[in-house]
Amino acid sequence: MSVLNVVHAADAILEQLSDYITLVDEEKYTKTSTIFPSGTVGKHIRHTLDHFRCSIKTPACDMIDYDHRARGVSVETDREAALNEITQLRGALGSFDVDGLNETVTAQVMCAGDGCCAELRSTRGREIFFALHHAIHHNAILKAIAAEFDIELDAAFGTAPSTLNYESGLASN
Repeated sequence: MSVLNVVHAADAILEQLSDYITLVDEEKYTKTSTIFPSGTVGKHIRHTLDHFRCSIKTPACDMIDYDHRARGVSVETDREAALNEITQLRGALGSFDVDGLNETVTAQVMCAGDGCCAELRSTRGREIFFALHHAIHHNAILKAIAAEFDIELDAAFGTAPSTLNYESGLASN
Protein backbone atom coordinates (compact mmCIF):
# COMPACT_ATOMS: atom_id res chain seq x y z
CA MET A 1 0.00 0.00 0.00
CA SER A 2 1.48 3.26 -1.10
CA VAL A 3 0.76 6.83 -0.06
CA LEU A 4 0.68 7.50 -3.82
CA ASN A 5 -2.77 5.83 -3.85
CA VAL A 6 -4.02 9.04 -2.22
CA VAL A 7 -2.86 11.03 -5.26
CA HIS A 8 -4.60 8.64 -7.64
CA ALA A 9 -7.84 8.77 -5.62
CA ALA A 10 -7.77 12.57 -5.35
CA ASP A 11 -7.12 12.85 -9.08
CA ALA A 12 -10.09 10.57 -9.77
CA ILE A 13 -12.38 12.73 -7.60
CA LEU A 14 -11.19 15.88 -9.39
CA GLU A 15 -11.85 14.17 -12.72
CA GLN A 16 -15.38 13.31 -11.51
CA LEU A 17 -15.95 16.97 -10.66
CA SER A 18 -14.72 18.01 -14.09
CA ASP A 19 -17.08 15.54 -15.76
CA TYR A 20 -19.95 16.77 -13.58
CA ILE A 21 -19.33 20.39 -14.54
CA THR A 22 -19.49 19.51 -18.24
CA LEU A 23 -22.97 17.99 -17.69
CA VAL A 24 -24.36 21.11 -16.01
CA ASP A 25 -25.23 24.15 -18.11
CA GLU A 26 -24.43 27.72 -16.96
CA GLU A 27 -27.97 28.32 -15.69
CA LYS A 28 -28.06 25.19 -13.51
CA TYR A 29 -24.50 25.81 -12.31
CA THR A 30 -25.68 28.94 -10.50
CA LYS A 31 -29.32 28.01 -9.84
CA THR A 32 -30.30 27.67 -6.17
CA SER A 33 -31.30 24.15 -5.28
CA THR A 34 -34.69 23.61 -3.66
CA ILE A 35 -33.37 20.67 -1.63
CA PHE A 36 -30.26 22.55 -0.49
CA PRO A 37 -31.54 26.15 -0.52
CA SER A 38 -28.30 27.72 0.68
CA GLY A 39 -26.30 26.14 -2.10
CA THR A 40 -25.71 26.04 -5.80
CA VAL A 41 -23.64 23.62 -7.82
CA GLY A 42 -21.03 26.36 -8.19
CA LYS A 43 -20.82 26.98 -4.44
CA HIS A 44 -20.32 23.28 -3.72
CA ILE A 45 -17.67 23.05 -6.43
CA ARG A 46 -15.87 26.13 -5.07
CA HIS A 47 -15.97 24.77 -1.52
CA THR A 48 -14.58 21.42 -2.63
CA LEU A 49 -11.83 23.00 -4.71
CA ASP A 50 -10.92 25.29 -1.80
CA HIS A 51 -10.10 22.25 0.30
CA PHE A 52 -8.07 20.65 -2.46
CA ARG A 53 -6.21 23.92 -3.09
CA CYS A 54 -5.33 24.31 0.60
CA SER A 55 -4.12 20.73 0.94
CA ILE A 56 -2.16 20.67 -2.33
CA LYS A 57 -0.80 24.18 -2.76
CA THR A 58 -0.14 25.58 0.72
CA PRO A 59 3.66 25.59 1.22
CA ALA A 60 4.87 23.35 4.05
CA CYS A 61 6.24 26.40 5.87
CA ASP A 62 2.73 27.95 5.95
CA MET A 63 -0.28 26.78 7.90
CA ILE A 64 -3.04 25.00 5.98
CA ASP A 65 -6.25 26.86 6.83
CA TYR A 66 -9.48 25.37 5.48
CA ASP A 67 -11.77 27.83 7.25
CA HIS A 68 -10.72 31.23 5.90
CA ARG A 69 -11.64 30.98 2.23
CA ALA A 70 -12.65 33.46 -0.43
CA ARG A 71 -16.33 33.24 -1.27
CA GLY A 72 -18.10 34.72 -4.26
CA VAL A 73 -15.17 34.00 -6.58
CA SER A 74 -15.44 33.16 -10.28
CA VAL A 75 -15.35 29.38 -9.67
CA GLU A 76 -18.84 29.73 -8.12
CA THR A 77 -20.38 31.29 -11.21
CA ASP A 78 -18.17 30.37 -14.16
CA ARG A 79 -17.87 26.74 -15.23
CA GLU A 80 -14.73 27.46 -17.27
CA ALA A 81 -13.02 28.98 -14.22
CA ALA A 82 -13.85 25.84 -12.25
CA LEU A 83 -12.57 23.56 -15.01
CA ASN A 84 -9.33 25.60 -15.21
CA GLU A 85 -8.90 25.35 -11.43
CA ILE A 86 -9.36 21.58 -11.59
CA THR A 87 -6.76 21.33 -14.36
CA GLN A 88 -4.27 23.32 -12.27
CA LEU A 89 -4.95 21.24 -9.15
CA ARG A 90 -4.58 17.98 -11.03
CA GLY A 91 -1.26 19.18 -12.43
CA ALA A 92 0.02 20.16 -8.99
CA LEU A 93 -1.24 16.90 -7.52
CA GLY A 94 0.66 14.92 -10.12
CA SER A 95 3.94 16.48 -9.03
CA PHE A 96 3.92 14.80 -5.61
CA ASP A 97 6.18 11.85 -4.88
CA VAL A 98 6.29 9.71 -1.73
CA ASP A 99 8.59 12.16 0.07
CA GLY A 100 6.36 15.12 -0.78
CA LEU A 101 3.28 13.29 0.50
CA ASN A 102 5.06 12.35 3.73
CA GLU A 103 6.16 15.97 4.28
CA THR A 104 5.10 17.33 7.67
CA VAL A 105 2.56 20.17 7.55
CA THR A 106 0.45 22.03 10.09
CA ALA A 107 -3.27 22.55 9.65
CA GLN A 108 -5.31 25.09 11.55
CA VAL A 109 -8.90 23.94 12.07
CA MET A 110 -11.83 25.88 13.46
CA CYS A 111 -13.45 23.86 16.22
CA ALA A 112 -16.46 26.04 17.09
CA GLY A 113 -18.54 28.88 15.74
CA ASP A 114 -16.88 31.32 18.15
CA GLY A 115 -13.67 31.01 16.13
CA CYS A 116 -11.86 28.67 18.54
CA CYS A 117 -9.08 26.96 16.57
CA ALA A 118 -6.56 24.16 16.99
CA GLU A 119 -3.27 23.56 15.21
CA LEU A 120 -2.66 19.98 14.13
CA ARG A 121 0.50 18.37 12.84
CA SER A 122 -0.12 16.22 9.84
CA THR A 123 1.36 15.16 6.52
CA ARG A 124 0.67 16.47 3.05
CA GLY A 125 -0.77 13.09 2.04
CA ARG A 126 -3.12 13.01 5.01
CA GLU A 127 -4.40 16.50 4.22
CA ILE A 128 -4.95 15.61 0.56
CA PHE A 129 -6.87 12.56 1.77
CA PHE A 130 -8.97 14.82 4.00
CA ALA A 131 -9.79 16.99 0.98
CA LEU A 132 -10.79 14.01 -1.16
CA HIS A 133 -12.88 12.49 1.65
CA HIS A 134 -14.57 15.85 2.15
CA ALA A 135 -15.17 16.04 -1.63
CA ILE A 136 -16.95 12.69 -1.66
CA HIS A 137 -19.54 14.07 0.77
CA HIS A 138 -20.02 17.20 -1.31
CA ASN A 139 -20.31 15.01 -4.39
CA ALA A 140 -23.19 13.21 -2.68
CA ILE A 141 -24.90 16.60 -2.33
CA LEU A 142 -24.06 17.44 -5.94
CA LYS A 143 -25.59 14.12 -6.97
CA ALA A 144 -28.86 15.01 -5.21
CA ILE A 145 -28.84 18.42 -6.91
CA ALA A 146 -28.17 16.74 -10.27
CA ALA A 147 -31.22 14.51 -9.77
CA GLU A 148 -33.27 17.63 -8.98
CA PHE A 149 -32.10 19.13 -12.28
CA ASP A 150 -32.74 15.85 -14.21
CA ILE A 151 -29.04 15.14 -14.74
CA GLU A 152 -28.10 11.49 -14.55
CA LEU A 153 -24.80 10.50 -12.95
CA ASP A 154 -22.87 7.29 -12.51
CA ALA A 155 -24.00 5.35 -9.43
CA ALA A 156 -20.51 5.58 -7.91
CA PHE A 157 -20.50 9.41 -7.95
CA GLY A 158 -20.60 10.69 -4.37
CA THR A 159 -20.27 7.23 -2.83
CA ALA A 160 -17.51 6.48 -0.35
CA PRO A 161 -14.87 3.95 -1.45
CA SER A 162 -15.65 1.79 1.60
CA THR A 163 -19.31 1.63 0.53
CA LEU A 164 -18.38 0.75 -3.06
CA ASN A 165 -16.00 -1.91 -1.73
CA TYR A 166 -18.66 -3.34 0.60
CA GLU A 167 -21.35 -3.35 -2.07
CA SER A 168 -19.06 -5.12 -4.54
CA GLY A 169 -18.55 -7.96 -2.09
CA LEU A 170 -14.81 -7.32 -1.90
CA ALA A 171 -14.86 -6.10 1.69
CA SER A 172 -12.84 -8.11 4.18
CA ASN A 173 -14.20 -8.92 7.61
